[in-house]
Amino acid sequence: MLSDIERKVLRIIGNYSAGRRRTPTIDELCIKTGRSRGGIMEVLGVLKREEYIEWDRMQPDKIELLEAWERGVHHPWQVR
Repeated sequence: MLSDIERKVLRIIGNYSAGRRRTPTIDELCIKTGRSRGGIMEVLGVLKREEYIEWDRMQPDKIELLEAWERGVHHPWQVR
């Protein structure tokens, strides 16, 4: 289960991907969440470890979304 900030960052990445056809930069994630760069890097590390994104600390602005929704959570708009 993801924490609130992890879920928030995942949703921001998903919304950027859908609406802007790109993923947000680290700086954009900092602005949207109010978190520090280090805090965002930690969150991205968790999302990578949990296989929601592909990401490399050496290229921090290159984020590839693998899964936009938290696993195991039923959303009302999803068909069962």
